[in-house]
Amino acid sequence: MKQLLIASTSTVHGSGFLDYLLEVLKIHFKTVDTILFIPYARPGGRSHEEYTKLVQNAFSKIDKTVKGIHEYDNPKDALKSAQGIFSGGGNTFVLVDQLYKNDLMGELKTVIESGTPYLGTSAGSNICGLTIGTSNDMPIAYPKSFKTLGLVPFNINPHYLDPNPGSTHMGETRETRIQEFHHFNSQPVIGLREGSYLEVTGSKIILKGALNARIFEKHKVPYELSPEADVSDLVRQSQSASPVKQLAKKVKHLYRPVTPIYKRSKPKTIINNPLPFCIRLLN
Repeated sequence: MKQLLIASTSTVHGSGFLDYLLEVLKIHFKTVDTILFIPYARPGGRSHEEYTKLVQNAFSKIDKTVKGIHEYDNPKDALKSAQGIFSGGGNTFVLVDQLYKNDLMGELKTVIESGTPYLGTSAGSNICGLTIGTSNDMPIAYPKSFKTLGLVPFNINPHYLDPNPGSTHMGETRETRIQEFHHFNSQPVIGLREGSYLEVTGSKIILKGALNARIFEKHKVPYELSPEADVSDLVRQSQSASPVKQLAKKVKHLYRPVTPIYKRSKPKTIINNPLPFCIRLLN
């Protein structure tokens, strides 16, 4: 059974790294002694070693040991044997690029779906969705695919910011960018504000934290979801209400494969002497 915490951020204003989540992490990783950390996102370009040390300092407050995946000769084996996994924030494109280059995306999905507790923050949360198409990051690396773990049936926009009516900034808002995304994609998007996170237990997805989440569905006006709301119900309703899927169900029984005209057999005309035939065509 899947056990995930998908958090908007690792740090909220006025507190230290992961401080606001530590009490929750005690429970989430209660059966875990050592957490496997994936530092590939490298916030600010910091090294894997520096990032892992920062994470170790945070988890030592709840008596957990941390080991970076880069410390293993075989990172795939490290995932298979991990008691718990944490993928931190930074640049989502760099993270996904490294996961694909090390052939870890599939294995990471497998171990999480098998029940290994997982924590993602920021970029580490982005990869829990269907794609990274709603990341806020610059594409400074070019992964072979934007497709990610698909552990939840929607996309995530961490660090979601509401438009500021008094701002003189004329650039695009997050909401505008997500609406642009929906011109080319159909999956719902959940905007997670700072300090909010999703708690995934099996197929159940609950919004946690003190703030609402902003929900974006194609062809619908964006709306708010309150803490403790069951996001899994929302997604099921969205999928079942899709007009395209409803139409597909109605016409499915009417569908019968038809051989394209260009593939149908044609009677062959054998012309021994083509000259008279060509003359008739010209006349």
